[in-house]
Amino acid sequence: MRKKIIAGNWKMNKVLSEADQFIEEVVGKTPNDDKVEAIICAPFIFLSSLVEKAKGSNVKIGAQNMHYEENGAFTGEVSPVMLKDLGVTHVVIGHSERREYFAETDELVNKKAHAAFKHELTPIVCVGETLEQREANETMNHVENQVTKALTELTDDQVANTIIAYEPIWAIGTGKTASSEDANEVCTHIRNVIKNITNESTAEKVVIQYGGSVKPANVDELLAQSDIDGALVGGASLEPASFLTLVEAGTK
Repeated sequence: MRKKIIAGNWKMNKVLSEADQFIEEVVGKTPNDDKVEAIICAPFIFLSSLVEKAKGSNVKIGAQNMHYEENGAFTGEVSPVMLKDLGVTHVVIGHSERREYFAETDELVNKKAHAAFKHELTPIVCVGETLEQREANETMNHVENQVTKALTELTDDQVANTIIAYEPIWAIGTGKTASSEDANEVCTHIRNVIKNITNESTAEKVVIQYGGSVKPANVDELLAQSDIDGALVGGASLEPASFLTLVEAGTK
């Protein structure tokens, strides 16, 4: 059985004191259960402190982005080497906000995925369609294209250890959520795409999250679906009590 993975994506929120208070309230309270894994994906400037405070716990710390190069003249960027050195374990790649506001392409997402594995970081690769694409019945083709390009030339073992986060762009931060059935339909399609790229055994190992206005009120229904293995959560991950409820849902 695939492990449920609940990842909080704080985006550009909190200051250091708030981040520290959050992790202090969460550490030791997440379920000590092999069925679920908790990850906090925080702004770069909080990562060192969060990693230190999470030591010895079952809370993992992830970054929200990274450059694909190890070092160099890339002012303002952070490399996978830096993240690994801090003790970060995961990194979000290709979030729709990165694609929309910072012009990240599928090819760039693929470069970052390769760099993540080179430095023993687990990539959380985000895919998803716009409202216009959904209304035009382009969801499946669009998501298939994103997944295929993101996983290009990864080994089967690397693919098996990639986390895919399906986030319909029209549901992110809007309060709108795809129905659990609709979300699962796309996640099932993603698994079939991976099966075609690799094989059935590899595809069955891949954790596929849903993201887009996930909250305590709807997480149980989403996680009950056959191909939804967790959630990438924005706003509802900013409060300790809410985040803990979401993680607890992964044990059911």
